[in-house]
Amino acid sequence: MSEKNHEDLGRALRNALPPMGQAELQRDLWPHLLRRLEERPGRVPWFDWALIALVALWALLSPQMIPILLYHL
Repeated sequence: MSEKNHEDLGRALRNALPPMGQAELQRDLWPHLLRRLEERPGRVPWFDWALIALVALWALLSPQMIPILLYHL
């Protein structure tokens, strides 16, 4: 890439992306994240339970597939 193309590309990028102004956060986000995690208890969706049941049924019906399943975990 020639020097002129390099300068044109740099100019185009500077025009496309305006200056960010204030680059640092005004507050710490970690306490807010911990508060949100404490508010909501962890729930397991129904499809996770269905998947567990399906894998258990698969293991009961064809035990020779258990090593294949363990290999992919």
